[in-house]
Amino acid sequence: MEEPSVLDYVKSQLMPWKNGRVVLPQTEPAPAAPEPAPKAARRIAPWILLLPLAFALAAQRMLEPTPEPSPRIGIFLYLLAGVTFLWVLLRSPGLIQPVPGEEPPVFQGAVLALPLASATLLLLAAFVLFSGNRFTIFNTLIWLAGLVYLLIAIWQRRPGLSARAPLSARLRMSEWNLRITRWALLLALVAGVVIFFRFYHLNSTPAEMFSDQAEKLLDVSDLLAGKTKIFFERNTGREAFQFYLTAAIARVFGTGLSFLSLKLGTALAGLFALPFIYLLGKEIGNRWVGLLALFLCGVAYWPNVIARIGLRFPLYPLFAAPALYFTIRALRTANRNDYLLAGLAVGLGLHGYSPFRFVPFVLVAAAVVYMLHTRSREGRLSAAWGVILIGVVAFAVFLPLFRYLLTNPEMVAYRALTRLSTAERPLPGAPGEIFLGNLWTAMIMFFWKNGTTWVHSIPNRPALDMVTGALFFLGLILVLVRYLRYRNWVDLFLLLSVPLLMMPSILSLAFPEENPSLNRTGGAIVPVFLIAAIALESILRGVAARMGRRWGKTAAGLLAVVLLGLTALLNYNLVFVQFHQNFLRSAWNTTQIGHVIRGFADSVGTPDSAYVIPYPYWVDTRLVGINAGYPTKDYALDVDHIADTLSNPMVKLFIFNTNDQAALDTLTSMYPQGTLSRYTNPLEGKDFLGYLVPGIVATHP
Repeated sequence: MEEPSVLDYVKSQLMPWKNGRVVLPQTEPAPAAPEPAPKAARRIAPWILLLPLAFALAAQRMLEPTPEPSPRIGIFLYLLAGVTFLWVLLRSPGLIQPVPGEEPPVFQGAVLALPLASATLLLLAAFVLFSGNRFTIFNTLIWLAGLVYLLIAIWQRRPGLSARAPLSARLRMSEWNLRITRWALLLALVAGVVIFFRFYHLNSTPAEMFSDQAEKLLDVSDLLAGKTKIFFERNTGREAFQFYLTAAIARVFGTGLSFLSLKLGTALAGLFALPFIYLLGKEIGNRWVGLLALFLCGVAYWPNVIARIGLRFPLYPLFAAPALYFTIRALRTANRNDYLLAGLAVGLGLHGYSPFRFVPFVLVAAAVVYMLHTRSREGRLSAAWGVILIGVVAFAVFLPLFRYLLTNPEMVAYRALTRLSTAERPLPGAPGEIFLGNLWTAMIMFFWKNGTTWVHSIPNRPALDMVTGALFFLGLILVLVRYLRYRNWVDLFLLLSVPLLMMPSILSLAFPEENPSLNRTGGAIVPVFLIAAIALESILRGVAARMGRRWGKTAAGLLAVVLLGLTALLNYNLVFVQFHQNFLRSAWNTTQIGHVIRGFADSVGTPDSAYVIPYPYWVDTRLVGINAGYPTKDYALDVDHIADTLSNPMVKLFIFNTNDQAALDTLTSMYPQGTLSRYTNPLEGKDFLGYLVPGIVATHP
């Protein structure tokens, strides 16, 4: 049979009634080409997965402050780490675990009118009663009652849920069973390590105070004397939270007006931020991300040091962590209660440390990023109402300080304005250029230099240790790639939150030499260690998956132990060796001088017959009194007033600088019978002189 042509076939299909349809002969189908393996199944060797980490560790090692750092080699190795890690992520997309799925918006529930009206009236009354910059029992109770009614009015109640029934049922049980899981034990182990790092040698690291601590303890002394201020105006003004916390520590632990009282309060503040970092890690990743972030941040030099100084620095991350956690969770679930809790955190934070004032802008940025990514009109509306709720609750908590702000705006804004504007000195250049320069130096502080301030850092070293710095770099790449792949708003906000939370330091336009500073960038602790933990979790998960069920978990566990152990050792050295020694070299030994005066007062003299003669750039004489056990006494006696002591018949002790020749000449001329002693110190330049004058013995006829 003649094979039909293409034309015959077409005619038969168009006019089958003429000659019938032409049926093409059946042939054996060609074997189908094998489908390419899906990208997720492409496996790479575990050692290749570790290659970017090795390059990043080597890069950060080159940037460490060794006698001869190699920044060019470090930058090259970081570029190599970035390229290889990007290649690994593209070859193995399974390493990129997306942010857990979000629930649909459930922002609903009625607002109770009567409690809301009661809250409004009580808060208005509190606003009036907060005049005079004072907390009293009456106005504080009115204010707290207003806050309680506000939360009752807005709190979202879920139908069918009762908190009392499960609790009462448990209380009626004849016996209780306690379950201890392996995860609970691991979490307890990490918590123990973190607590050790935060409180080990707290009394001696750092060992000395400087003038700022004297100002704080004098404010605490005023508070304990009954001056319950809303805003403490000494030393350009400070918010009240730390002073009430320190007063409580001094009373509860019996540590009194001391450096230890300040440090206990701030160390606890730094510690209490960590659970929210753990919870935020679980929220945007998984429990392993949370645990790794908890460990990395808990042992790290940066948050540990700023929590040990005894100043307000850790109050920034303390309240930024819950504010970020509840806001992100609220935007993901539209749960109204999370917005309320975020508002409480923001309001309390505004009573803490002034750089926290930028956090409300960060939370607004989170809502904007969310609204730009959601297609749901209901979701955008829910986020807008949520931000309003945060603002309402935060304002109610902020109310006492707002009352003071209305009458004393220059006092509350003074510190910020002197750094941002020309209030104290002209800007040293064009504002835009200064801002961009500050932004750059702040963003590289994790890898290069964290500033020059010895009181809360090791000058001119990276803010992160070698391991965490390398992980943070890889984490930035991973989160960026994850955002480009899944377009989840959380990833973009996580990246943006780092520079946003550093803005209090970056915006130091009048004093660019103060940027970067570990204290004003403290809020960035939260996203930085989360990003580092995301990278480490991804690497460990990749190693476990590529070595099989039998050896994978063991290999990943050993790698985690090595990296986390190395991190702990590096940070131990940074805090308890390098920072400790550098601080001792830089601070004046007022503790030693205070002990000399206390010994004199307890033996041959009195607290009022000892004096310290001031000398330029030497000890703060108020700190001498605090260390001697007389915290409200300033031992300063100017050299021109030494003659005023001639009328004092008691044994006298004069402490002065070894270079103060004028003091020595005056003392020897007025008290030739005195004895000169030199008090030595192991550190160079810390010796001081003491001049002991015997008392006048009364004679009787």
